Amino acid sequence: MESSLSNLLARLVDIGKAAAFVLISSTGLAIVTSQSAAQSLDDIALNVYKEETCGCCVGWIEHMKEHSFESTIFHPKNLNSVKAELGIKAEWQSCHTAVTEEGFLFEGHIPAKFIVAFLAEPPANALGLVVPGMPIGGPGMEMGDRFTPYDILLMKKDGSSEIFASIKSKADQ
Repeated sequence: MESSLSNLLARLVDIGKAAAFVLISSTGLAIVTSQSAAQSLDDIALNVYKEETCGCCVGWIEHMKEHSFESTIFHPKNLNSVKAELGIKAEWQSCHTAVTEEGFLFEGHIPAKFIVAFLAEPPANALGLVVPGMPIGGPGMEMGDRFTPYDILLMKKDGSSEIFASIKSKADQ
């Protein structure tokens, strides 16, 4: 994990002024360039798009905060259109979407350690990661000792996907 964090920090410094931040306003998507690179994991910000009343999204955001991610929350009027504009296919969708400054997408209840690993070495043609649906026991979806195994998928820019990681138990998260 420490090596992944070091790789992530080095990559963020390399990105420098070329980083882009995706924002959603009432008029739609806008791309804004960042003027400086993140210097530590504490500086990694996520724009999170969710329904205003979704409690499990809040649980996932808290999980991310516990792992040093900062989140800015947005409640768009039409969340599904935001997901479609970002390239998240219907079969990939979950209850919330997070976007990094670099434009990578994280859909659903993905454990923080897999986002860190992804950001340390993003695969070629990667759009981001997704946990489709809302599996019981994932971050934000805790229900006592209940747990449903799930896969984290790598979303690709060409619309294809593949398994990034298989989560067989709570301990795998």
